[in-house]
Amino acid sequence: MTEETKPANSASHGGFERRDIGVAGVLYFLAGLAFAGLIVHFIVTGLFSYLDRQTESQQTPVSPLVANAPADTRHIPKEYTGDFEKYLKENFPVPQLEINERNQLDKIRLDEEKTLSTYDYIDQNAGTVRIPIDRAMDLIAERGLPVRTQNEAAATTKKTDKSKTKEANQ
Repeated sequence: MTEETKPANSASHGGFERRDIGVAGVLYFLAGLAFAGLIVHFIVTGLFSYLDRQTESQQTPVSPLVANAPADTRHIPKEYTGDFEKYLKENFPVPQLEINERNQLDKIRLDEEKTLSTYDYIDQNAGTVRIPIDRAMDLIAERGLPVRTQNEAAATTKKTDKSKTKEANQ
């Protein structure tokens, strides 16, 4: 061993390694990765095909009472492209509970929004109306919440106390 000290960043070494990584090693790694990806792709495709055939062979036969049973319901035929509801009406028996969940939910939400944001009669004979929520909040902020007076509260309490004692005596 020598007792000679060398500075960490001397002009001769520069503080980094002088050798680069081999390009051939990187290319071999990428080629191996691509090959492994292809092998995995073919294995998964073959496994899916096998399981699909097995599932199809285990399906119960379609009832002879069904008039127009489609062979494959996983894919929409080209003549129905863009008209999913027509495809369902012509190829599936009723009741069709949920044809398009997203559109049905959107319609429900729009109906609720319309109910909460428009004027309408609840009972026209009684004169009961529905007002939008924003207007109702403005009216409450303007007028305040209804408050019972002290006399009304006491009278209501006495009435309930009298009815409870009558029920207890009977």
